[in-house]
Amino acid sequence: MNATKPPEDFPDDLEQMQESAAAPHKAPEGDLARARELADALVAELAAIPDGDLVGDVVATAMKLLRDQTNRGDIKLINKALKEIRYALKVFAPYRDIHKISIFGSARTPENDPDYVQAAHFARGMVQQGWMVITGAGGGIMAAGHGGAGPEPSFGLAIRLPSEQKTNPTIARDEKLINFKYFFTRKLMFVRSAHAVALFPGGFGTLDEGFEVLTLVQTGKTVPIPIVFVDRPGGTYWRRWMDYTAEHLLGRGFIDHEDLRLFRVTDSIDEAIGEVTGFYRNYHSVRTVRDELVIRLQRRPTEAQLAGIQRRFADICTGGGFRISGPLAVETDEPSLTHLARLVFRFNRRQYGRLRMLIDELNAMQPGNDEARNPKPETMTRAE
Repeated sequence: MNATKPPEDFPDDLEQMQESAAAPHKAPEGDLARARELADALVAELAAIPDGDLVGDVVATAMKLLRDQTNRGDIKLINKALKEIRYALKVFAPYRDIHKISIFGSARTPENDPDYVQAAHFARGMVQQGWMVITGAGGGIMAAGHGGAGPEPSFGLAIRLPSEQKTNPTIARDEKLINFKYFFTRKLMFVRSAHAVALFPGGFGTLDEGFEVLTLVQTGKTVPIPIVFVDRPGGTYWRRWMDYTAEHLLGRGFIDHEDLRLFRVTDSIDEAIGEVTGFYRNYHSVRTVRDELVIRLQRRPTEAQLAGIQRRFADICTGGGFRISGPLAVETDEPSLTHLARLVFRFNRRQYGRLRMLIDELNAMQPGNDEARNPKPETMTRAE
């Protein structure tokens, strides 16, 4: 049966943030039964392909949209969001092993503004450290970030707006430019693909992005990353924001004092770059394995250093203490990380400010002797 495609009621440049009142189109039961039969056969075939089980889950979920009589507007939202995420993941995939920093700030900042100059210098400095730069691809601070970095190490995550935002010339024709319809898919890629975040002065969007990143890190919904708020030399934009945060958020108990360790406010480019790169001086990455947190490290702490961690961070450990390990059995899916040492413990999953303090201490540790730096492969623990 050939169905006539109904007219679309949501222009491509609008984010569909309100429910549609349109009635669903109910398919004849005979057509649905045949479609379900074909879908079930496809899901069974996919199960025999590596990762095909998850693709089969996507197919099964999509079929439920017809079962639930979801209206066309809602299906369109799901379809477009999935397409955007898939394409963005494809673009970022070849660069997974390179550190990247997302830079936020006002699209209205002119080129002669000290904030613009500061952002360009910061991006250039990060590229000199071997990093890549992600911005929203527009003007202002976004253009400064791309201009300072240059096109080769730049990603652009553009958004289609009713009043069209012009893509900056550095990234305009680059294959690493991604155009999004939805803010939520775009914001997901800003955080998921970044190993650090830098914020320069901006408007509602910048504050929204800054608070979202802080919330994700504070609640453990994303991995720990360095976050820097960068003012112009002698500037007060973020210092005044910090005053507000200290007086009203911390002062009224809405955040903990340790949460202030999740970010740094500075007007120094050198300090901002040092905050970002220093976060990975020893710390590499983190992974949760059942009820344990696994911190991967470039250098294995000495026995004395481990004892100090046991004393100073017992409050975030729910039992069993801290131990040094090689890769756990479930980490065999990341063979490139087997050479790293692990600090393993049962984290209480609440005090992420304290977790950041632990990472800072691990980064500040001086290397021990060569034997202590990394575990030998044959002695690595294969713990469950």
